[in-house]
Amino acid sequence: MIDIINIEAFILASILLNLTPGTDTMYIVSRSASQGLGAGAYSALGISAGIIVHTLLAALGLSVLLMQSAFLFTIVKIIGALHLGYLGLRMLLIKKKATGEETTIPEQSNRKVFIQGMITNVTNPKVAIFFLAFLPQFVQADTGVTASLSFLTLGLIFTTTGTIWFFITALLASATTTKLRGASRGGQILNKVTGFVFIAMGIQLLYAKN
Repeated sequence: MIDIINIEAFILASILLNLTPGTDTMYIVSRSASQGLGAGAYSALGISAGIIVHTLLAALGLSVLLMQSAFLFTIVKIIGALHLGYLGLRMLLIKKKATGEETTIPEQSNRKVFIQGMITNVTNPKVAIFFLAFLPQFVQADTGVTASLSFLTLGLIFTTTGTIWFFITALLASATTTKLRGASRGGQILNKVTGFVFIAMGIQLLYAKN
């Protein structure tokens, strides 16, 4: 039996939280603007996969260990910051071709874009802490299997509402930057802006506290 309290309120809160701009939204917007809808969509799926990982960790109680261990929190935080910094520098270091034409970000496989999105979310310890603070408010006090199933159910609901919003975000960001991305100079500007955004996100994560 799954004991969830006020599931309607949880769904509403999930939608409102997803609509609030955060690291995940900024990542998807940046990818979509610089690389188009395809990259944005697979980034969204990667972020959603990361949320599922956090849901499983919360259900298994491993997120508690992360929250209580300053060492583990710092390690995960540094890995996440380095990952975002690497992606940002990669975007900034794109150079012009020998012909003088500007390049766009090198074509990446959908699998690679998906994995990068998932890593971005999984290595953000603030997401784990958020799940531990948010989900228990809607679960009946229970330390057994029932509580774990409730965590999983709530996490999947949150993931579903989030994925829908992520796709909408990717579509809007891609559509509004189509012309700019199509121009050689515009594409270069978007790549640079995206690079700075990723680096800023990495710095912000580096200074996060548990």
